[in-house]
Amino acid sequence: MLMNLHVYLLLTNHKKTIKMKKIILLLSLMFTFTASAQYGILSAVQLNEGAEDQYLALEAFFGPVHDLAIEKGLENFQAVWKVTSDSADENAPHYIIYTGFGSKEQLDAYNSGTQDWVALAKEAHKGSISASRVERIMNNVSNESKERRNYHLMSVDNTVFAGSIEPGDIMTITPTKALNDDFENYETIFWKPYIEKAILMGQHRYWGLSKVYERTENAYEGMTHFFFNFPVEGSNWWDGVIDQDSFKFQKLQEGLNAASEHSDPITLELVSVHN
Repeated sequence: MLMNLHVYLLLTNHKKTIKMKKIILLLSLMFTFTASAQYGILSAVQLNEGAEDQYLALEAFFGPVHDLAIEKGLENFQAVWKVTSDSADENAPHYIIYTGFGSKEQLDAYNSGTQDWVALAKEAHKGSISASRVERIMNNVSNESKERRNYHLMSVDNTVFAGSIEPGDIMTITPTKALNDDFENYETIFWKPYIEKAILMGQHRYWGLSKVYERTENAYEGMTHFFFNFPVEGSNWWDGVIDQDSFKFQKLQEGLNAASEHSDPITLELVSVHN
C-alpha cells in the first residue's frame, strides 16, 4: 500500500513537472512588441489602379534599407501587410505599413525629415544596385500610391506574443472610437485577462491596444484607438475562456459597449517584416 502511494506521488509530481516545463517552454516562445515598439506609425496605403506589382517591387527594394535603418537605430520594426478583407469604403487601403519605435523621441527623429534616405538606400544597396539607379527609384517613391494616411500611435497595453512573426501570418486591426474615459480601463483591466488566458490555452497569439495621438490631415478623424489581434487559425479564442451567459460577462459587455464604438475588423496578411 505504501509502495503504491509512493509510486502515485512520484507519477503525480512527474506530471506536474512536465506540465510546468510545457508552460515554461510556451512562455519562452513568446515575446512582446513593447520593448521594440512602444510607439508606431501606421500608414494606410491606397494604390493607384494596376500599381500593385510596382508597389511590391518598391517594398522589396526598401527591405535592405529598413534592415540598415534598424541597425543604425533609426527604427526598431517594420512590417508590410496586405488587406485581404472587403470594404464598402471606396478609399479603403490596399496595404498597411507599420513602423515601430522604442520611444517618441526616436519616432520624432525618424519623422523630422533630417535623415538622408537616399544616402541610406545607396549604402544598403552598395554593390548590388548602382547609385544612379537608387536615386531614380528614390525620386519616384509614392508614384504607385493614390493616398497614404498616417496615424502616430502610442501603446496603451498588450499581451505577450506567442511564437514568431512570419510572412503569411494573419492579423486583424480594429479602428475604435473611445466614448468615455473608462474605455482604456475596461479593456486593460477587465478584457485583457481573458485574452491572456486564451493565449496560455493556445487559442490566441496576441492582443494589443494603441492610442492615436497624431495623424496626417488626410487621415480619418473618427477613430481614437486601434486594436491589434493575431488569431489562431481554426480556433475561437473565447471557447473555455468566457461564459457569455454569466452575469459578470454581460455587465462587462454593457460597460464595453457604452465606452466605445468599433469599426469592422480589417483582416491583413503579412507580406514582409524587418526587426
